Amino acid sequence: MADKHLSTQFDSDLNAVSSRLMEMGGLVESQMRGAIEALTNFSAEASDRVIAAEQRVNSMEVQIDHDLTSIIGRRQPTARDLRLLMAIARVTANLERIGDEAQKIARMVKSMIASGAMRSLPSSELRVALELASGLLRKSLDGFARLDTSIALAILKEDDAIDREFNGFIRKLVTYMMEDPRTISPSLDLLFVAKALERIGDHAKNIAESIIYIVEGTDVRHTSIDEIESALR
Repeated sequence: MADKHLSTQFDSDLNAVSSRLMEMGGLVESQMRGAIEALTNFSAEASDRVIAAEQRVNSMEVQIDHDLTSIIGRRQPTARDLRLLMAIARVTANLERIGDEAQKIARMVKSMIASGAMRSLPSSELRVALELASGLLRKSLDGFARLDTSIALAILKEDDAIDREFNGFIRKLVTYMMEDPRTISPSLDLLFVAKALERIGDHAKNIAESIIYIVEGTDVRHTSIDEIESALR
């Protein structure tokens, strides 16, 4: 009876911290949507909303970390449960970093608006990459909620698409800067936006790897796709 009581308490604590994590994920998703709106419409208002949300995201990270430390100290979880808590900590850190990158995009958009040169640059191509990155985040949160390794594997494969978009965009920006030196400053702003998008894809990939870690008990960081697929068979 005592063991059941402790198990029930642990499940309650785990459900609570998982709910906070998904709430944090929803807030970071809203930052991504705001970043898309900011870049699509060159909207300072949308940029400001993204930037304003960052403090709340940071506070949620601190609260979740505190909750995890408390659960570990009070419940002394078994190896499998401890693995789950460690994965939640990883996901929390990656969500916070995605929020940071969304904020960077919003700040860069405001810089481009102030410069007045953004319309002459290929920002529309960045919106494609931003949509891809936002989609990866959405899938990673869905995969985590379901603990679905098939979704996680799909994310790991799709991250390559963002890398291809990034590399192609960099080549195009270099061409713009060589043809017209006046575009160098705003092009550098777009370069920072592109780099932020690449990092968002990397963080979504990290969340996908955490899903596999929870389900399979295997750390697949720095592992090839072929090896991961083999491990999941």
